[in-house]
Amino acid sequence: MGTPEFAVGSLASLVNAGFNVVAVVTMPDKPAGRGLNLQQSAVKQYAVQQNIPVLQPEKLKNPDFIEELRSYKADLQVVVAFRMLPVIVWDMPPMGTINVHASLLPHYRGAAPINWAIINGETETGITTFKLQHKIDTGDILLQQKVAIEATETIGTLHDKLKEVGADLLVETVKGLANNSIKEQPQASFDLGSLKNAPKIFTETCKIDWNASVLDVYNLIRGLNPYPAAFTTLHDKKVKLFDCIVEENNSINKTVGEAITDGKKILKFAAKAGFIVVKELQLEGKKRMKTEDFLRGYRWP
Repeated sequence: MGTPEFAVGSLASLVNAGFNVVAVVTMPDKPAGRGLNLQQSAVKQYAVQQNIPVLQPEKLKNPDFIEELRSYKADLQVVVAFRMLPVIVWDMPPMGTINVHASLLPHYRGAAPINWAIINGETETGITTFKLQHKIDTGDILLQQKVAIEATETIGTLHDKLKEVGADLLVETVKGLANNSIKEQPQASFDLGSLKNAPKIFTETCKIDWNASVLDVYNLIRGLNPYPAAFTTLHDKKVKLFDCIVEENNSINKTVGEAITDGKKILKFAAKAGFIVVKELQLEGKKRMKTEDFLRGYRWP
């Protein structure tokens, strides 16, 4: 059960490992693009290529869907980046339902664990496989694998790393469940400390607060690059920032949020104790481009 590209890695790993994937459950096709043509999810596209039956329920409690799902008589269900499941679905298989989550649970429960790990300046994250239960992301932990977060890591690069690690850990988990070699660990048995959560990313999350420290701003930009992208304003127009570097300066005498340029190659914004030097950006209504290309065609007021 999954929808985006992140889930394809896990599905492919199960297929390649020789497990009998009897069906795939994914979101219904949705209109996308200028022509509003129906777009299949990444998981559906892969499943169709592999001739795996695909179920696309609008509602997960629909009796017809429940009956069809039960007809496949799966021993185990696997959830990767999908919707919250009702009890009648996750409690159906004799071996239960397991989830692949992109954090070291119990930290970063929620919809956007990869983003928030970078936004919060973490140097380490990972993958957790666990058993589903009533409250989201709170089930007993099966296996975990740590992954380092590099200083220049973005959501894009970390997503790809975790996708591969998650796929491998899933195979290891399913094998362990099959031969009873995994001992489930309640999350309450871990050192919870001050729990960090990973709520859904909203538009207001992406707006840069230039009163924050330059490193906090940099982490926000990294944690939202390439999507949905952190943004600010430049001469009253919204501009998304992508690849950037930090120029620390404790004696900065500019107003926070002020844009500075040489009109040729350099564009930077003042923050607390330094500057964010922009390498790639996208002005509203324009395409994403390198700073020098942007400045070449931009008329500075």
